[in-house]
Amino acid sequence: MSALRLPRWAGTLAVKAALFIIVMCCALAALLSILVHVQVTDQTVGQARDLALTRLTDATQAYEAGDTLMPGAGVDPAGLPASLRALALAGKRGTMVADHAGRPSMWAAGPADGGRALAVEVDYAQQARTIAGLDRAILWSSGLAIGATVLVGAFAVTRVARRLHATARVARRISAGDLDARVDDPRTKDQTRPQDEVAAVAVALDTMASTLQSKLQSEQRFTADVAHELRTPLTGLHAAAELLPPGRPTELVRDRVAALRTLTEDLLEISRLDTGRERQEVDTEELGALAERVVRGSGTDTEVRVVRDARVETDRRRLERVLGNLVANGHRHGRAPVVLTVDGPLVTVRDHGDGYPDYLVAHGPQRFRTEGGAKGHGLGLTIALGQSEVLGARLEFVNAPDGGAVARLTLPQTPSAEGTDPGPGCAGPA
Repeated sequence: MSALRLPRWAGTLAVKAALFIIVMCCALAALLSILVHVQVTDQTVGQARDLALTRLTDATQAYEAGDTLMPGAGVDPAGLPASLRALALAGKRGTMVADHAGRPSMWAAGPADGGRALAVEVDYAQQARTIAGLDRAILWSSGLAIGATVLVGAFAVTRVARRLHATARVARRISAGDLDARVDDPRTKDQTRPQDEVAAVAVALDTMASTLQSKLQSEQRFTADVAHELRTPLTGLHAAAELLPPGRPTELVRDRVAALRTLTEDLLEISRLDTGRERQEVDTEELGALAERVVRGSGTDTEVRVVRDARVETDRRRLERVLGNLVANGHRHGRAPVVLTVDGPLVTVRDHGDGYPDYLVAHGPQRFRTEGGAKGHGLGLTIALGQSEVLGARLEFVNAPDGGAVARLTLPQTPSAEGTDPGPGCAGPA
């Protein structure tokens, strides 16, 4: 049996608070209504009972004296409730409210000679109308009080909910990379005012964002400074390596110097991407031709499949950098065949290796982190992700169900983009 699924709006704070206020108001109104009703009814019935007993006493005295009974009094009158008659025949006096001739009456009865009952009837219609009017007044006043309380409570809760929604929006902006986003709750600027919990959350979020921004900026400056400082000695080291005599040791030195230069250039590129000031130089490009050009430049045995070609407005250099890094990563960490597929604005690069690590699929690439004995610094995919963000594209990393890593790059579509059908024979190894 599946659990009851409530709509999304039912989980909001405003709805929960409104329901709580309504339930509490209804409970309080019901309790007060019952207390008032019982109190007034007891008082009204008591007064009518005292009047009926007084008249019964007068009627008893007149009956015993042989005088004429007053109106409303009689021996075994018609309409006397049977239970009250039985009580009188048992030698006791009692009262009871019952309908007689279509109207409510208060009866008082006592014993008379000859096994009969002497009873007095008092009109109870006015008292019944009073109680009914009181009940209606209680219902109307309770409804108005509940409505007014709900409106005031909903207004107050809505104000709090709006502040919470604003704080949540800022938190989402920060998580998306906008470290300049702040709540700036005006209530937090006046320290003489009492601070509620929402203001405390806003202050904590702003403080966290400021601290995080400061630490990230320090890290970015450190990365950029280290990369810049390494360029000069690396240039001299590269020149010195070129002067070494041919041989295996020279090849090893040159290879390590080239790797170190590549790492330095990658760090410089990442530092530029981290600043968020990179801008693309837009031009119109054919995705199929660009993909084939990237594969030829990589010097790898990568298959290019053009399912549906497309013209996109993008930065050619940055897009080539993204695709080149994805292809290189597929050959370096995956297994052949590596396939680059163009399907309109969607470009996928798939290998047939062991797939991406779980942390990468869940959280994206992280610099200087690799798993499973893989070689490298984790900078290639980090750069690809950063450049795709500059392009306004979405880069996703998933694992294919039948094995292998799949990188999906979705480029933004423009109204001027035109798709072309490559026709058969346009897919094949580059």
